[in-house]
Amino acid sequence: MNIIEHTDDEILEVAEPMWTELIRASNDGEYGKFIRNFHYSLMQGLNEVEVGKQFAKSELTRSLSEVYDFLGLIRRGEHVSVLYRVRSTKKEGEWLGRLVLGYDDNDIIKIYGASVF
Repeated sequence: MNIIEHTDDEILEVAEPMWTELIRASNDGEYGKFIRNFHYSLMQGLNEVEVGKQFAKSELTRSLSEVYDFLGLIRRGEHVSVLYRVRSTKKEGEWLGRLVLGYDDNDIIKIYGASVF
């Protein structure tokens, strides 16, 4: 199955709860919950020391607002990027949030990338 064949609404039905869980886990510093839906290949590429620093030191990733705006989808290959406008509860301004989703070998939708920049 290829995720890009789904409608926008079908993708958002899966993406929204995953994105909200990432924000909550990041704000709470709960690494286990943060990576819960990551695809194995993403976890293999993570530098746990750097991710640990994110939870310990980054004011932005510890203060993401759960109020965000969906901006759109980008379909490419076997993945879809879900784009959000995000804000912080402590820092002024707006950031671009990106969630990359696709199916794993067991036909389960997993996170292949997640970032705020």
